[in-house]
Parts: sequence; structure tokens; C-alpha cells
Amino acid sequence: MRFREPLLGGGAAMPGASLQRACRLLVAVCALHLGVTLVYYLAGRDLSRLPHLVGVPTPLQGGSHGAPAGRQPSGERGPRVAAPPPPPPPPSLGASEPRPGGESSPDADSRPGPASNWTSAPGSPSTAPSLPACPEESPLLVGPMLIEFNVPVDLTLLAKQNPEVKVGGRHAPKDCISSHKVAIIIPFRNRQEHLKYWLYYLHPILQRQQLDYGIYVINQAGDSMFNRAKLLNIGFREALKDYDYTCFVFSDVDLIPMDDRNAYRCFSQPRHISVAMDKFGFSLPYVQYFGGVSALSKQQFLTINGFPNNYWGWGGEDDDIFNRLVFKGMSISRPNAVVGKCRMIRHSRDKKNEPNPQRFDRIAHTKETMLSDGLNSLTYKVLDIERNPLYTKITVDVGTPS
Repeated sequence: MRFREPLLGGGAAMPGASLQRACRLLVAVCALHLGVTLVYYLAGRDLSRLPHLVGVPTPLQGGSHGAPAGRQPSGERGPRVAAPPPPPPPPSLGASEPRPGGESSPDADSRPGPASNWTSAPGSPSTAPSLPACPEESPLLVGPMLIEFNVPVDLTLLAKQNPEVKVGGRHAPKDCISSHKVAIIIPFRNRQEHLKYWLYYLHPILQRQQLDYGIYVINQAGDSMFNRAKLLNIGFREALKDYDYTCFVFSDVDLIPMDDRNAYRCFSQPRHISVAMDKFGFSLPYVQYFGGVSALSKQQFLTINGFPNNYWGWGGEDDDIFNRLVFKGMSISRPNAVVGKCRMIRHSRDKKNEPNPQRFDRIAHTKETMLSDGLNSLTYKVLDIERNPLYTKITVDVGTPS
């Protein structure tokens, strides 16, 4: 027994202590594993909640429930009512600019959806894709067209066939930004059937030409002598109250282009558009002729003080306008006789639009009168403004011949 005691003494103590420590370590590892497994189970197998459950702060923690904002499914608001709503979509680049003096543009009320007072943070970039500029020559043009006036036109159906035309006759391309802001001014009285044909043909043409345009029918009230040039001056002034137009096309209501390549826009020089009318055998009646349909930029129009106001009845005002342009050093540009073909709706002469017997004398004195007779002497009274689906109609009192 004494021989074996030393072997059971100091030599046996070392293995026993090591085994005891190893067992304790194994128990601790098992306990830790069990604890981690329990926490993972309670978290619903969502490891992102583990720091929250063990009391460790994390920058990903969200609201009172601790869920990170990035985990919320797209398109769902989630349970947190305090979260701000998503911002509304940015306004369309094709929308009309506001009217001067804070008034809305004609098509402002026609835009879908409620208004919003949401504004983005300063310096935040816009998410709206920028639209390219429209090409100088539209790829949508078809060239020569067949123009007929033997089928009645229903304006209600016509509006449905032109869904992109906004109230008041406003339209801008939806896939590009047009550099041509065109107001088309039509002097008018008692020509409703002619107007229907004009709208039927011109709206599709103007859209294919990719213009940013508006249609203004300036209706002369009463039964006094018709004053075409004064109505055109009024249209110029009234259209600028709606939008920052830079080009003005002045068109008789009975003239329809036969080729959509005949551009209803402005050029570096005043443009005569109706150069080859069927009424004149598809040719100019004389070199100075500037009647029918013409286009002037805003600056060109202002340079000549607009059109004369003292031509009552038929004739003379277009020759006066031609003289004004020449006296201001401008020349007339025209399309060729093929592209510039136009058809006129046949009709008898209107009452109170008989030939003006004073026209030749007035034309001879354009140089003296143009500085005092025009936009700077224009007087009229607006009686009514109608925003129709395909055009804006402005009824005015132009007064009587002096």
C-alpha cells in the first residue's frame, strides 16, 4: 500500500484537475450554444433583430418596433402612421407655363390628379427624365394630303380623335421639347362650318409638325363692318396673356394646307404660308401678296407696330402689312409652290365685308401711318372668352369705323 500511495498522490492530481476544467468549458460552450439558439428562435429566425433583442444599439434600428426601414416591402406603407407619405411625381415637362400675373394656363385645369403643395428639399436633383429637343424637321410628316369638304365634321368626335389636345386648343409634344411656341390667330364671324373643317385638318397637321401651339378664334361681335387686321392685333395681345408665345400664325378660317411640310411656324424673315391657293390656280396673284396665311415672330410683329386698325371691310390690310415689313428692312420667305399648295372653302362674300373703297389710298400712305396706327393705338373690349376642347374663342367689340 505504501508503494502505491505516491502514485495516487501527486501523479494522479494533474489529470483530474485538467479533466475538471475541460468539463466546465464544455458545459459553458453548450450553455452559450443553447442561449444563441434560443435567441435565434425567439427572433423568428431574423438575424437583423438579434442586436435589439440582446440590448445592443444599432444604427439600423427604426421606430418603436425596432424594424429597419429598409426591410419594408416596396409599395407598402407599413404600420407606422407617423412616417411621411411618398412625394408626388414631378410635373410633366410638357406642361404649359403659368399665365402672366399668376394666372393659370388654359390647360391647367385639365391636368389629371389633385394639386400638391409638396416641395423637394433644396438642392435635391429632379427625378423627371429630361426630354430632348424636337428635331428641326419632324419625322412624323406625311407630305401631300387629300383635302375634301364634303363630309360633315362633329366637333365632339373630333375632340375624342385628338385626345392630346388640351382645353382651349393647346398642345405640346409629349416626347420632345419644341422650340416653336406658336399662337394661331383666326379672325372670325359667322363661319362655324368653316371652322369645323379647319380644326379637323389643322390639329393633326400641327401635332405632326411637333409644335407647342394654341388656337385662338377672335370673334367680332355685332354687325359693323368686318375688321380683319384689328382682330389679328387683338389675338396677338390676348394670346400673350395665356402663354409666352414667340411665333404668331395669322390664318383665314377658310384656308387649308394640302401638304403638312408647309410649316406653321416662324422663320428668320416673315413667312407667307398660303403661296399656292387653288383660288388663284396654285400660284401667287402678285409678288407682293401677303394674304391668307402668314407667320411673324413676336419681335417681327412688334417691329412693325402690329397691323393697321383702320381697314374696315374687305381688302387692303395684307398689302399694308407687306409695306410695313419692307419699310422695316425685312423680306418675305415662302415655301415652294408644291409644298405651299392650299385649298379654300368656297363661299359667297359675307355681309358687312364688302370691298373697302378707301384701301388703295390707305396703302399708299403706309409709311406715314404705321407709326401711329397699330398696336400702340389698339382699343377694344373683350365680351367673352370660351375655352372649348379644341380652341379658345374670344368675342370682342372692335368698335365702328371713325
